[in-house]
Amino acid sequence: MKQLEFTITEEFENERIDKYLSEFIDSFSRSFLQKLIDQNDISVNGKSVKPSYRLKIEDDIQVNVPESIVPDIKPEDIPLDILYEDDDVIVINKPKGMVVHPAPGNYEHTLVNALMYHCGSSLSGINGVLRPGIVHRIDKNTTGSLIICKNDISHQKIADALKTHDITRKYHAIVHGIINEENGTIKTLIGRSQNDRTKMAVVPAGGREAVTHFKVLERFNGYTYVECELETGRTHQIRVHMAHINHPVLGDDKYCTLKNPFKLEGQCLHAKILGFEHPRTGEHIMTDAPLPEYFTHLLDVLRKNK
Repeated sequence: MKQLEFTITEEFENERIDKYLSEFIDSFSRSFLQKLIDQNDISVNGKSVKPSYRLKIEDDIQVNVPESIVPDIKPEDIPLDILYEDDDVIVINKPKGMVVHPAPGNYEHTLVNALMYHCGSSLSGINGVLRPGIVHRIDKNTTGSLIICKNDISHQKIADALKTHDITRKYHAIVHGIINEENGTIKTLIGRSQNDRTKMAVVPAGGREAVTHFKVLERFNGYTYVECELETGRTHQIRVHMAHINHPVLGDDKYCTLKNPFKLEGQCLHAKILGFEHPRTGEHIMTDAPLPEYFTHLLDVLRKNK
């Protein structure tokens, strides 16, 4: 069993302990941390607490991490659509339906399995054996650009750039309804939904700041084609924000209750533009993932029905 220790600074005062730890221990889910707290494997100042405990300045947190059996993640010869690659990073155009990394009950046919075959041992290890090279994610049914790091130095620099919002991430989406404005900004707090823990939601307090900039690319009969640029990168951010302004993403079976007249596998959302400063050379790299066939076909159908 290994131990992790944290000391609370002013900026995290009054935050729930389970929420705080889920931010700083990337490989642990909040529910798993709550289980550790209930088992007294997490203490504050040497004392047991509840998952709802609110942190105080200079609290000392000790986490006893139980030994776990790590599954054997095997490389798989799955074709990759590579947008950019060198010795430090690789940018992939992820297809619809592919999960980014293995998780309990799903250890095969993921992007990580494919990367392990393509890159061999040349993947960063910061995020552990289940997520080698993975520095950010996109949802299973979201397509498009994803940057993967081949060494720990690159991983740290790209992770830092994500935290400081220095990576350009522009998504294309088709949403329900006609957006009248040419462009706009959605700025809210996003946190876990109190009604459904599998969903995120705009919350009045206790969430994390989320900022999405959008501009209209084209309008159709009942739908709008938009570009959404992330300033922050919260879980499901674009899907939550577009639903929040009553223009949910077409095909989104989690955040949209409107009828979908098209045969879509999940949300019509594509990570198109990814721009970043190369972690070794400082060169500005910009990749553009072509729209997938289902997306271009849908645009053709909507244009014919204008």
